Amino acid sequence: MKALMAVSALGISLLATTTLQAGDVMVVYDASGSMWGQIDGVPKIEIAREAMSDLLATWPASTNLGLVAYGHREKGLCSDIETAMPVGPVDRDAFQQVVNGIMPLGRTPLSAAVQHAAEELSWRDTPATVVLISDGVENCDADPCALSEQLARQGVAFTTHVIGFDLATDEHQHLACIAKNTGGMFLPAQDAAQLAAAVKQVGETIAKPAPEPEPLPEPEAELPAMSISAPETAMAGSSFAVSWSDPVHPRDWVTIVPVGADEGTYTAFHRVGSDGGRDIVAPAEPGLYEVRYVLNDGDVTLARAPIEVMAAEASISAPETAMAGSSFGVTWSDPVHPRDWVTIVPVGADEGTYTAFHRVGSDDGRDLVAPADPGLYEVRYVLNEGGVTLARAPIEVMAAEASISAPETAMAGSSFGVTWSNPVHPRDWVTIVPVGADEGTYTVFHRVGSDDGRDIVAPADPGLYEVRYVLNEGGVTLARAPIEVMGAEASISAPETAMAGSSFGVTWSDPVHPRDWVTIVPVGADEGTYTAFHRVGSDDGRDLVAPAEPGLYEVRYVLNEGGVTLARAPIEITGAEASITGPERVRAGNTLRFSWSVPVHPRDWVTIVPVGADEGAYTIFHRVGADTQRDITAPDEPGLYELRYVLNEGGVTLGRHVVEVVEATASLDEGAGLSAPRAAAPGETVTVTWTGGSDGADQRIALAREDQALFAWISAQPIDPEGALTFVMPEQPGRYEFRYLDISGQAVLGRAIIDVE
Repeated sequence: MKALMAVSALGISLLATTTLQAGDVMVVYDASGSMWGQIDGVPKIEIAREAMSDLLATWPASTNLGLVAYGHREKGLCSDIETAMPVGPVDRDAFQQVVNGIMPLGRTPLSAAVQHAAEELSWRDTPATVVLISDGVENCDADPCALSEQLARQGVAFTTHVIGFDLATDEHQHLACIAKNTGGMFLPAQDAAQLAAAVKQVGETIAKPAPEPEPLPEPEAELPAMSISAPETAMAGSSFAVSWSDPVHPRDWVTIVPVGADEGTYTAFHRVGSDGGRDIVAPAEPGLYEVRYVLNDGDVTLARAPIEVMAAEASISAPETAMAGSSFGVTWSDPVHPRDWVTIVPVGADEGTYTAFHRVGSDDGRDLVAPADPGLYEVRYVLNEGGVTLARAPIEVMAAEASISAPETAMAGSSFGVTWSNPVHPRDWVTIVPVGADEGTYTVFHRVGSDDGRDIVAPADPGLYEVRYVLNEGGVTLARAPIEVMGAEASISAPETAMAGSSFGVTWSDPVHPRDWVTIVPVGADEGTYTAFHRVGSDDGRDLVAPAEPGLYEVRYVLNEGGVTLARAPIEITGAEASITGPERVRAGNTLRFSWSVPVHPRDWVTIVPVGADEGAYTIFHRVGADTQRDITAPDEPGLYELRYVLNEGGVTLGRHVVEVVEATASLDEGAGLSAPRAAAPGETVTVTWTGGSDGADQRIALAREDQALFAWISAQPIDPEGALTFVMPEQPGRYEFRYLDISGQAVLGRAIIDVE
């Protein structure tokens, strides 16, 4: 994804008009061939589409949006850049549809595409912010670092934030310079999650409102006094320090120009901001120059200091020969400037030409990668300022050789071992493609320098293929080995029936690949459809969960490579049943004990909700596990509730029981109504009466603390035929309860609260 998107001026309110404004946004979308590369088995084009979807989901409806795509129409054309959607009001569905229809094909004119987007946004006249997400570097003979310097220098307020997506460490510097040159930030992202986080961080950063610009100073009759100082000499292309007195305005600037240059002329420049000193880069041409402090209002020079720019010198050395596509060491003298660079080009190449290159001030080693084509080349030390070559060293690039071996046959979707000779470069790769596939074609692949084994997965379609060793530099195939992919076979078995939502056992033949999977789907479901599933190589058992809807289904063994069904077994899902029981009423906030029939599945759950609550609603809940009984706390609000047994698969309620939640101090009658005073003094004797009861041989009236277990008490008396008993209340104040207990039937038939106070 050499350049995924460019975004301009997020967070600025827009009028509903097609006239270009400062808050308009242009997305630059990469459709180069590398977007078919995979991260964790997912093509980068799919990850990019998902990132685009997330961005669109939170995009302000008032912000105008457009789309530029490149590399999607011609395979090798650097001019393949198109405005796919002109800037206009956001239509999320239409925008996403266009994005999803873009198919990677061609090259990466990264610089030209960003320039195209900038022109669409009138970057010279309005503030513009670009967000660039890239999985590689420019490959159309342009310098995005130089372009970013130009855009920042000539634009009103041009900023680029860069996300390096799936980049090699030594590639970071080639994109980080774009952010650095324009005052943006560089964020690396190695997978989908990191990409999403980086996009969010950049979006939040550029959505912050810009500070109000400071007003220009009022015009004065005389120009303000200013002084500036610089060294007497500096080496061409080097940085040198400049200092000045207190700035007149933070947008004034300092620059270096030839002596006698017209007013307002500039080369490299810096806004003075609130600083009193800054480094400037000397021009590439030796000669007499002057450093100027220039008033932003009117481009008037307030102060100048003379400086002589001396010719720069450098030396470089490289080996006499290197193998095509390999890394080789380069050394050079002390850098003139840390942004100077070394590169390898054909002998006689035009000034400024480059292939692989390194900034001389970077910390990621001094190796270059030799081109893929053998021949005579030279390694150059190039001054970043002006692209002048200061030193060169000849090198001959020799043809690279490699060998690769693979088995004669492999089963479709299976892993098979591949071996190869010593790698030319650790980022070279091996892949399997149909015989006769175009150069650079790949399916699954492995970098030869990776530590994750040497196995490749065979395609799902049987046929004649070849395993290729491909040079990362130029995508040249160095070696190939023929292999025939044979049709895969598997068998699977399941019970004839299973209850909806229950677990049932499945068995299958030896796996073709450990990431193949088994699932259960309706009979006739499309290929690749799945519900609950298991990877066949996992260690977490061979059970599947039946769907919640009864009907005719089939269990399938599915090849992970291509999603091809290798085997199926029919199964009928029958309706599930469960019952739940509990008391008819309970006091608010009290413990409520209820029970249910044998669980359908251990992850089914029981809960209490108001009568009429939506299917799937819950408050407190418990997984049923292997239990058939549970205590829960009744709601604090009186009313009608129901206990529900809910199937985990689909959230279907299989059983329910209505319970009335009454006031926390209400009497409860479950067959015996108790009457007692509402309150009593400590040690007072009170009379308890009742109606009803049971036929149990052992029936008692008990006095207990409210929080005591149902069949625990402070004192208890057998029932009296007269229907009345007296009790002496405890000396300790608190809330107590009289209970009518059927001891022989283990039932509480009545309860009444009494407060000792």
